[in-house]
Amino acid sequence: MFTVAVIGPDGAGKSTVTQQVLKQLDLPLKYIYMGVNLESSNLVLPTTRLILELKRLRGGRPDMTGPPDPTKQAAPMPKNPIKRLVKEVKTAFRIGNLMAEEWYRQFFVWYYHNKGIVVLSDRHFFCDYYAHDIAVDRSQLPLMRRLHGFLLGNLYPRPDLLITLDAPAEVLFARKGEGTIAMLESRRQEYFRLREAVPHFETVDASQPLEDVVDQVSEIIWLFYQTKTGRVVRN
Repeated sequence: MFTVAVIGPDGAGKSTVTQQVLKQLDLPLKYIYMGVNLESSNLVLPTTRLILELKRLRGGRPDMTGPPDPTKQAAPMPKNPIKRLVKEVKTAFRIGNLMAEEWYRQFFVWYYHNKGIVVLSDRHFFCDYYAHDIAVDRSQLPLMRRLHGFLLGNLYPRPDLLITLDAPAEVLFARKGEGTIAMLESRRQEYFRLREAVPHFETVDASQPLEDVVDQVSEIIWLFYQTKTGRVVRN
């Protein structure tokens, strides 16, 4: 079968829409969360769960570190060689764990495909890191990010159908109040760049009422399913 990924900046309604589509479409569908938020993840490596529980106990957020905020400058490396080494080791460990998570979830995608099931992905690692670790000059990145970008760009399967939920940055910010308008606008532009990187790219206006967004996303998936399988189904 195939993978449908639903992406969009914070406030676009990705999780809500995908859950509603699961209920609405009469297709063999399986939901997999393909992002960095532990509390939203339905598949997590045991080691990751342990690491993030320790992080929670220390007062940190219970999730993996996601793509950098494009509107902020990266923190400078410490001048102290010991502190620099510690930071580099922590970064290498974090990205190594992220890559393990990415492939762990991808193995489940393959498993469901082999059973004739369509995977509905809430977010997608390839899409989230495309503008940061893949479609960039990787020679300027740290070694582990270069490796991460190479694996995602050359070996990691891309979604067969990518649906982007889009709305003006001001609308997105008003919904959740997270990040900044500048950051949300930057994310929007990053996702538009994916049009050149995936075989099928669709955009849905996420500023519409939820019911209309769900109907449009369902219709796109339904028509794509018919095209891929030749089967006539009803949604």
